[in-house]
Amino acid sequence: MVLDTVVVDGAGSGSGGAATGVGIGGGLKTDGYVRREARVGTKTDTDLRKVPQAVSVVSRQELDDRNVQTLVEAARYSAGVRAGTFGFDPAFDTLYVRGFNVANTGYYRDGLRSLGGSFAFFRNEPYGLEGVSILKGPSSVLYGASAPGGIVNLVTKRPTDAPFREVVGQIGTDNHYQANFDASGPLGGNGNVLYRLTGIKRSADTEFVAARDDRTYIAPAFTLRSDDRDTQFTFLSEYTDTKSGGGRGFYTTPDARITGIEQGDPAFRDLDQTQGRVGYEFEHRFNENLAVRQNLRYQSIRTDMRFTSVLGINPGGLSAFRSAGEILDDADGLAVDNQIQGNFQTGAVAHTLLGGLDYTYFDGQYRYGGASAPDLNLVTRNYGAQPIAGPTSHNLVNTTTHQSQIGLYLQDQAEYERLVLTIGGRYDWLDTDTFNNNDPSATVRAEDRNFSGRVGLSYLFDNGVTPYANVSTSFAPTVGTAFDGSPFDPTRGEQVEVGVKYAPDWIGLTVDAALFRIEQDNLLVTDPVNTAGFFQIQTGAVRSQGFELQANAALAEGLSLVAAYSYTDISFTEGDNVGNQVAGIPEHQFSLWGNYEVQSGAAEGLGLGIGSRFLGANPANDANTRENDSRILVDAAVSYDFGAANPRLEGIRAQVNANNLFDNRASLCNNGYCYREQGRDVIGSLRFRF
Repeated sequence: MVLDTVVVDGAGSGSGGAATGVGIGGGLKTDGYVRREARVGTKTDTDLRKVPQAVSVVSRQELDDRNVQTLVEAARYSAGVRAGTFGFDPAFDTLYVRGFNVANTGYYRDGLRSLGGSFAFFRNEPYGLEGVSILKGPSSVLYGASAPGGIVNLVTKRPTDAPFREVVGQIGTDNHYQANFDASGPLGGNGNVLYRLTGIKRSADTEFVAARDDRTYIAPAFTLRSDDRDTQFTFLSEYTDTKSGGGRGFYTTPDARITGIEQGDPAFRDLDQTQGRVGYEFEHRFNENLAVRQNLRYQSIRTDMRFTSVLGINPGGLSAFRSAGEILDDADGLAVDNQIQGNFQTGAVAHTLLGGLDYTYFDGQYRYGGASAPDLNLVTRNYGAQPIAGPTSHNLVNTTTHQSQIGLYLQDQAEYERLVLTIGGRYDWLDTDTFNNNDPSATVRAEDRNFSGRVGLSYLFDNGVTPYANVSTSFAPTVGTAFDGSPFDPTRGEQVEVGVKYAPDWIGLTVDAALFRIEQDNLLVTDPVNTAGFFQIQTGAVRSQGFELQANAALAEGLSLVAAYSYTDISFTEGDNVGNQVAGIPEHQFSLWGNYEVQSGAAEGLGLGIGSRFLGANPANDANTRENDSRILVDAAVSYDFGAANPRLEGIRAQVNANNLFDNRASLCNNGYCYREQGRDVIGSLRFRF
């Protein structure tokens, strides 16, 4: 009996064998390392070729192959991104995109802004993510206040249709011990009720005497949906408890030279942080042409950072005098995004119209206290041998900040044959109140009103080539007041970008190239008249211009590659240091990572990965009087799938990853503060999927 041929079309899992979540807010579709679709560029499910703006995506498979432990590690191989500007820092995730720091205003979780304080920055556990999307260039048209360099959107793991379970054990350098687990699937056999539970437990030292890298993470999620899948509700939550170090890095001499004297002390060292998020994503489709969505999240973070600082060397050079400090920074936030999407035709033009109203609220309190600390013996390096009491009060600085933002936006993606026009506009009402709890008369209120826009054009050729161009704008609030007490205006950015994307249907390959120019004004510079009191004025401006090239490929079964090159020229155009390059940003960066798993023969199941990162020379200060040397850092991985040797061992996989294989600990200086690259870090993993 001969049966008819059955053809099944579908997208790849994009998770290196793990099941893919079905939540509506992720909007991240990948095939191995090759990205095909992401919502970050338009807030709609759009083929990335149609997005008239550069987007980089780090897939789940790439995160697994490189055994990524931090967000900084996740972004190392993305074009246009400077990861590790301040060297090894186990306490914060700091990224620069196209030369601009996006940590303060550019981090998003599932399309909603991650609001944080001065030191209460949310840490993001890579094991809890399906992937990372980086939208480059001004993006206020959809997201409101944000840095001109772009935004980084982290996509949370979601419940899956197919049952999926794994446990992972890890051991590595610096007494790294870690256990991971991830389980998902239908609940009680009901295909309309899905669950996911993800977690890790880590205990680890670091290369710093006064910094740990401990973490507890748990993330429950569930999805409820109707039989016809037109209505879907996904609940997302997580709790994270981390312990790192308040004192990190090395003493830098007054002439900006790094020493081997560590800043922290085990007697007064911990940066304790607890954070939680809870929210949901809801979508209802009335028909094929009309849908409404609401994404909501409440989040809270508590930070207690204790640290010691080496202030200088005593006469004779045998000891160093120090201080101790403690920062208490608490932040709570609410974010909600309401959307309505309509698909319709006007003659030969197909429209995807998106309207939205979003709201964010932030409430934070920052307190700081200082005290003296006993001298450090530079001969015996008696770290931790002397008690350090720390401050008895935290009122040297005591401020409370309330910020609310309402944004109204409209976007149309109009398609005529192969031509796609994306045009959008947004208006924001942003209010910020900053209270000085030590001096109520010093309260500052800022009311910012801003219109943002983007116009982009793409043309999709049949051979997979898509040229595009865009003009987009951004704005971000500026905290503080001038000498006369008036609040500062927001900084504003404007970008012109042209590029080409190549994504053929017949092979797993995407190649993106982009030329861009970004102007940002209203930067703060030193007040030349009112010098006492460190007052500032808004006359500074910078220009970032450059070229980016990135290729992601799955050229053969088992072979995945990602390559990136960036040329970034960011310099001051007004204010102090006109004509100088901005410190810490290399003009040239190049990276290449490849991973191959043998598919047949005696070595079947053996995987090898190798990566190299070149960072060009860059200014060590804005005055451009010193320079950080160029460097090459090498990463590697080896893995083995035991199921290839014996079917009874299916699901068991061993893997060893080494970052900075040759232990290049070159220094990095940035305007008087110096750091070092993270030394060689080796982690072995054993994973069991069942």
